[in-house]
Amino acid sequence: MDVIRILIADDHPMFRDGLRSLIASLPGAEIVGEADTGSAAIELSAQHQPDVVVMDIHMPGINGIEATRRIVADSPHIGVLVLTMFEDDESVFAAMRAGARGYVLKGSSRRELLRAVEAVADGDAIFSPAIAGRIREFFAGQVGTASRAIFPELTDRERQILDLIAKGEANPVIARHLSISEKTVRNNVSNIFSKLQVADRAQAIVRARQAGMG
Repeated sequence: MDVIRILIADDHPMFRDGLRSLIASLPGAEIVGEADTGSAAIELSAQHQPDVVVMDIHMPGINGIEATRRIVADSPHIGVLVLTMFEDDESVFAAMRAGARGYVLKGSSRRELLRAVEAVADGDAIFSPAIAGRIREFFAGQVGTASRAIFPELTDRERQILDLIAKGEANPVIARHLSISEKTVRNNVSNIFSKLQVADRAQAIVRARQAGMG
């Protein structure tokens, strides 16, 4: 089993203790360091090159959003999982823009948190259900207004999927984003290819990005 190397960044010692115990129950997990400030998270990430950084947002000095931005800029292979009590739109989208792969609330279940750590280590994007719903609503609105005139032959669902394809997302990730089955995604992708008269995913991405999607 591959080892998942994890760095914890949170300024509350008691929360770090609990998180350390939880992560220790994950097979193959190894905690390579703990940081109580944003600057320490940046330094330890550069030093240890973990697979996953579990990052709080509000910490002394450099906050978790800026720390995420710097870590991802210096080491794009490191996956940052934001773990916070804040679920406001500003925090969520700031974390996404900074390059976080996941956003999970501190009230999440143990199972959900461990699944999020594994998903981020595998390169997937993952969000708490409430956060995922908000993201879907946001992007659905963006796609609906921006692309309806561009690809009038597509349904709203097909536009959502095409936008995610243009972002480089794979079918399993799209299914999770939209809370639909992979089979439904595959069917919609086939319809998109047919309606846009493209032969494969690469051509669809080119068409979508030329139209401003993704």
